Amino acid sequence: MAGSPGASAASAAADDYLKTIFQFTEWQPEPITPGQLAERLALAPSSVTEMVKKLAAAGLVDHRPYGAIRLTPEGEQRALAMLRRHRLIETWLVQVHGYTWDEVHDEAEVLEHALSDRLLDAIDAQLGRPTRDPHGDLIPAADGTIVRPDAVRLDRAPVGFAGRVVRISDRDPDALRVLDQLGIGLDEPVRLSAAQPPAGVALVRRAGSEIVVAPAVAAAVWVVGEG
Repeated sequence: MAGSPGASAASAAADDYLKTIFQFTEWQPEPITPGQLAERLALAPSSVTEMVKKLAAAGLVDHRPYGAIRLTPEGEQRALAMLRRHRLIETWLVQVHGYTWDEVHDEAEVLEHALSDRLLDAIDAQLGRPTRDPHGDLIPAADGTIVRPDAVRLDRAPVGFAGRVVRISDRDPDALRVLDQLGIGLDEPVRLSAAQPPAGVALVRRAGSEIVVAPAVAAAVWVVGEG
């Protein structure tokens, strides 16, 4: 099984590719290009091109030269299995071992390829079958099903928007630390000020206080509207 102990380096690399391809389209509709995939994985474009060819030959992705990359149904199921592993491990590290949310990603990247299915199921049960990780990313069920909220990125929400935080991207640990300092976490109520400053996003917080968040930080936050 993908991600099981003893998996070859090539298999682990393929899992990382599939997971990254899925994550790119998880919160927005545009498919990933080879260049974007290379950037996400911090690899040379030539290396990515070679691996994408192998994944296509294995029936895990659809790709034409110079075109975007899309997962096949088989590739998507394998990606979801890896995301389940990664996100359960992140949740476990935070809830049981005291990690902070900006520390868990790299640790989970290593552990997701080492844990057995039995241990992963035990972790899932211990945590009470969570449906999202510490950043609000959804944890696929064991059968691969996933239900995503109708969320919008904070920096793209309309003026006067009122709602709550449902997801915070873990791609930038610095942004996570800033949000932590500001007290903005999952399920935090937020409302955009009617008058937005030119260099940031103004949020009205509890008791009427207002803070300005840098656009790069606001771009890491997804919110859903009230009601």
